Amino acid sequence: MRIMHVMGGGDVGGAKTQIMNTVTGLNRNNDVMLISFRAGPFADEARERGIDVRVIERHNPFRAARTMRDLVDAFKPDIIHCHGGRANLMGAMVRRSRQVPIVTTVHSDYRLDYLGSPLKQYTLGTANAIALRFLDFYQPVADRMARTLIERGFDPERIVKIYNGMDFDRPKGEFDRVAYLRDTYGAEIEDGDVLCGIAARLTAVKDIATTIRGFAEALKSAPQLRLFIAGDGEDEDMLKKLCDQLGVRERVTFCGWVSPVMPFFRAMDINLLSSVSETFPYSILEGVCAGCATICSDVGGMPELIDTGENGYIFPVGDDKRLAEYLVRLGNDAELRQKFADALYEKASRDFSRDKMCERQMENYHHLLARFHRPKNERESIVICGAYGRGNAGDDAILEAIVQEMRQLDPERTICVMSRRPKETRLIYRTNAIYTFNVFSVLRKFRHAALYINGGGSLMQDVTSTRSIWYYCYTLYAAKKRGCKVMMYGCGIGPINRPGNRRMAARTIDASVDRITLRDDNSRALLAEMGVTRPDIRVSADPTIILTPAPREIVNIALEQSGIDPNGKYIGFGLRNWKGLDTALPEIAAAANYAYEKHGLTPVFVPIEFPSDLMPAERVGALLHCPWHAVRTRQPIEVTIGILSRMKTVVGIRLHSLMFSAGQGVPVVGMSYDIKVDGFLKYIGSRTCLQLSSVKAEPLCRLIDECVSGALDNEVHRTAEMLRERESENVKGAAKLLNISEN
Repeated sequence: MRIMHVMGGGDVGGAKTQIMNTVTGLNRNNDVMLISFRAGPFADEARERGIDVRVIERHNPFRAARTMRDLVDAFKPDIIHCHGGRANLMGAMVRRSRQVPIVTTVHSDYRLDYLGSPLKQYTLGTANAIALRFLDFYQPVADRMARTLIERGFDPERIVKIYNGMDFDRPKGEFDRVAYLRDTYGAEIEDGDVLCGIAARLTAVKDIATTIRGFAEALKSAPQLRLFIAGDGEDEDMLKKLCDQLGVRERVTFCGWVSPVMPFFRAMDINLLSSVSETFPYSILEGVCAGCATICSDVGGMPELIDTGENGYIFPVGDDKRLAEYLVRLGNDAELRQKFADALYEKASRDFSRDKMCERQMENYHHLLARFHRPKNERESIVICGAYGRGNAGDDAILEAIVQEMRQLDPERTICVMSRRPKETRLIYRTNAIYTFNVFSVLRKFRHAALYINGGGSLMQDVTSTRSIWYYCYTLYAAKKRGCKVMMYGCGIGPINRPGNRRMAARTIDASVDRITLRDDNSRALLAEMGVTRPDIRVSADPTIILTPAPREIVNIALEQSGIDPNGKYIGFGLRNWKGLDTALPEIAAAANYAYEKHGLTPVFVPIEFPSDLMPAERVGALLHCPWHAVRTRQPIEVTIGILSRMKTVVGIRLHSLMFSAGQGVPVVGMSYDIKVDGFLKYIGSRTCLQLSSVKAEPLCRLIDECVSGALDNEVHRTAEMLRERESENVKGAAKLLNISEN
């Protein structure tokens, strides 16, 4: 591949390291040209590494752009990759006349790049912010910056992530840190001193003041701590005065600009970072390589690298009290420092090496090239419609599963979701999104879509509203009329009680739908009863079955935040407000008390829809005379599944509390309020179901006994495997309609 990298030439810090590592790694197997708009150390070092470097030293941007166009014509790159404001401006100017895809790596928050320098912020910063809007693709360093771009209106489908990487070969040979610090910085250290280091520019965005305040607080409980600050910048005098005010000046050493930085980190015990904004800082990776324990602010991709309490600590931005707490813990525990350093090195060297970064980079290039060169008039997108954007974890899980499966089927296709909260949907699922009832936008999307997916869930029903079934039927008709293939995906049908609605739904489905996959046999029987015969109908399973729980550590943190011991024994409840619940509440409470007294299972209420499901949980809780817990904050879907997977058994009214649990091999007891609950439990062969309108404590307790006894374990695990196998019918149906052969 022929790759042209474009940079300003004055890049420093993490951006400089990332660019150099990238072009060096890619140059092994590709033709790489590096354009720099400034001569100097960066260009010289790149040449020494065998990179073809061209320097354009023109202050007039129009002349510089003309020279760059000439180089593009001569080199004929497959892709142009920009880094930084000057490069982005030149890329935007070249893009107007050259049919080459242009991607920019967003190394930092462009709104904060010149924080503390108002003139540069309103000139160079504004020019960069405008230029960014005229590029083809965006490559943020880490997920948090991707979220920031989406929140600012950038197209999620034009964003691909990258993570910084470096060589993690640890320096060999003995290292005398006492001599290094004395000879280089004139610092005398004593036996027992614990050295904390931070390597960063002394500017507002790095917030070194928080480090100093936290350090000063930590000294009260860990007087052996020393702080070394490596870097220079406009805040240096202010930071020195702060040290004087806090009375810690004699324990703080300002080292100035440090190069090379590896010996500095080898001398440290703890590596610190307190920035307001970062992407994936190299100073952290360099400290990891040198063997430091790590404490950093909650910025950029740090949560993707550091598992707090497992291999390091992350503290909220600006929270010097939390920083001090973590400094004291590590400062007073050499064994913990070593444990964290070893664990983080193992993870970083495995997942964030330079080779891994270059591998991801090439994958990104191939993906972007396929997107860029797709015929403009081709019907390529997939439109997905459902009850999305309403805060229901079950519906959100359906959408996440469908999006995941469609991207696995064809990563180059764009996806658009019809949602009640399109901004939130774009941010969470990284798809395009339009408001569900913006009919004109919906019709425009249908004109360019290859496939319209209606599903999953029970959209075809008139219990909640007649208007909704009419609207969903209209979208089926409109999508087919505008040339889309139409699929109802892993859905449930009914109940449809009104005769007029049944006739209308049957006519529309028969005339407009190409394929239907259903999550239970009752739905198939209802379609047959309605006279629907033309579509290809298959029984599958709910798409959410494919979702996996969050990692154990993440689930533990979520449980702890809700005051729940991750190692406890629990019975889960998934309740919802519905007709008949009032009379059932005392019976449910009696069964929960029984589970605690007989089996030692503490009740945990796991809401599926927030905040409405908290009300029935509170009402049952008020009737309990045993300890109980509720998950009171909205959790990501994978975390909710992970919490339910920890239960010994789950008693549910909410269908997806039963589905999530059964999919993880947890025995379930259903309290049915709707045919869809009966249908699911019948489909999986479960005998543990009661009608909500007639729930009594005694039979509920018997079913809990059966689930807890282990007698159903083999059956439940077989059921989970059966559901995952049948769910594949959903993807097979979509692949057939898109003319994609599954591997």
